[in-house]
Amino acid sequence: MKFLKSISILFILFVISPGLDLVHAAGKDPNTYKVLASSNKKLSITNVLNFLEKGDIQIKNGEVDKAKESFDKARNLAKQLAGFYKDLNGSFKGLDARIPNEMGEKGRKSLQIWAESNARLAAVYKRKNQPEVAVPLLVEIIRLMSPTSSEGKKAYKDLVQMGFVETPFRGS
Repeated sequence: MKFLKSISILFILFVISPGLDLVHAAGKDPNTYKVLASSNKKLSITNVLNFLEKGDIQIKNGEVDKAKESFDKARNLAKQLAGFYKDLNGSFKGLDARIPNEMGEKGRKSLQIWAESNARLAAVYKRKNQPEVAVPLLVEIIRLMSPTSSEGKKAYKDLVQMGFVETPFRGS
């Protein structure tokens, strides 16, 4: 019987005192609880940009091998992000148009930064006289961005300079 009285009293206390702020998280911004909402994101374009910036600094310091590692990390992360955004985009098509729109935009940014990472890596491999590694990266830039984009034109121009292709691209 005492047990029932205790439960009744506890129930009354919780029902009667809704003015007490017993839930401490209620007053805070829910975005602060999102693991990937902070600026220190692991799976983000910001992190890819950080790897590229780090690689640029390493190149200036003459640390070509370390720069290659940084550019490679940037490339892999950008490639991974592009795949995730593409998958989510396809999964939500026809269900909620806002999600594919957001994923499409983030996917395009990922492809852009992926192409940028490839260009920097290709430059490192050209510098190290390893065209067999640079060529696939340049071809991938053209595939990702299209031959008519500024990135695609530059990549094709590099392929001509390296002697992989001979016909210059005159497209617009």
